[in-house]
Amino acid sequence: MKKISTKELLPGMVLASKVVTENLNTILNQGTILDEADIAKLTFYSIYEVDIEDDEIDHIISDASDGQGLTSSERIKRSQEFKEFKQAFETCAKKFEDEINDIVAGNASVDTKRLLAPVYALLQKGRTTSDVFNMLHNLRDYDDATYTHCINVALASNILAQWLKWSDEEIELATMSGLFHDIGKICIPEKIVTKPAKLDPYELDIMRTHPLKGYEVLNKLDISIHVKNAALMHHERCDGTGYPYQTQGPQIDKYAKIVAITDVYDAMTSARYYRKPLCPFIALQNFEDEGLQKYDPEMIICFLQNIVNTYLLSTVQLNTGEVGEIVFINKTFLTKPTIKIGNDYIDLSKCTGVYIKEIL
Repeated sequence: MKKISTKELLPGMVLASKVVTENLNTILNQGTILDEADIAKLTFYSIYEVDIEDDEIDHIISDASDGQGLTSSERIKRSQEFKEFKQAFETCAKKFEDEINDIVAGNASVDTKRLLAPVYALLQKGRTTSDVFNMLHNLRDYDDATYTHCINVALASNILAQWLKWSDEEIELATMSGLFHDIGKICIPEKIVTKPAKLDPYELDIMRTHPLKGYEVLNKLDISIHVKNAALMHHERCDGTGYPYQTQGPQIDKYAKIVAITDVYDAMTSARYYRKPLCPFIALQNFEDEGLQKYDPEMIICFLQNIVNTYLLSTVQLNTGEVGEIVFINKTFLTKPTIKIGNDYIDLSKCTGVYIKEIL
C-alpha cells in the first residue's frame, strides 16, 4: 500500500482503502479500480491523497509515460487571436495582482472601472462566449490559486450572467463579484495556499477562513454589498453543506450563487498545485450528479445547458481511446453528447461506461 496525491493518480490504480468525506460519507470503496471519472470525483470532494495498492503502480506509470500525454488544441494556440488573448490575459492578471495587493495593504482605494476595464477587454474584439471558453481552456496550465483564477471566475461569471439575461448593471456586479471573490486568500499563508498535498485539519481550518477574511477586507471599501457577500458566501451551498455559516439557499446572495458555480468549474478545470486540470466534461458530470441540490437550480441548469454548447464541434478523446467530434448535444444528458468517429456516430447516453476523457 502506498499513499498517492490525487494529482498523481492514473486510471487503473486500485484503492487500498475506502475513501470518505469529512462527514464519513463513502465516496469510493476499497478495491475500486480508478478511472478518470473516479479521479474527478475525488477532486470534486477535495480529497488530496488516497491509499493505492502498490503492486501495479510502476507498471501503470510506465505505460502512461509511453503515451502521448495531455494534448491541446494546436489550432487555437497557433492563432494570432489566441496569442493576443494570452498576452492580454497575463497583463490583466498582473495588473490585478498589483492593485489587489495595494488595496489589501491599505495603500489604494477601489476604482471599479479601472479594475474591470482589462477584464471587459478580454470579452471584446468580436469574441463569442464559445471563443472565450475555448481560449480559457487552453490557458489551463496556470497553477495559480488566486490571481488568474479570479480573472477566470470574473469572465465566467460575466458570461453566465449574460446567459441568465441579467441587466448590464447586474452583469457588471457579477463580474466584479467573480474578480474579488477570493481576495481573502491573499491573507492566508502562501505555504498553505500552495501546498501540493492534502491540508491537515489545522491548515484546512485556516484555509476556510478566507471567505471571512475577504469580507473583512472588502467591508472597509466603497464597493457593492453584493460583491462583499460574494466573497463571504461563495463557498456556501443551497442545501446548507457549505461554509463558513452553512447558510441555505434563500439566504445566499444571488451574486454569491453565481460565483459558487463559476468558482468550482474553474477550480476543477484549471491546474492546481495538487493535480492537473480536469476535462470540462468530467467536471460537468459532477455538476449533473451533485449540483441541483447544492447550487441555485436556475443558474446551474442554465450554466450546464450553455457551457456544453461551447464545446460543440470540438475534437475529443473518449476513455476508450477513440477520437471524434462532438456533433450533437443531448438536452436530457448534457454531458453525454453524440460523437462522430469516422463515418460512425456514437450516442454516449446509450453507452454505459463510455465518456469524454479529454478535449483535444
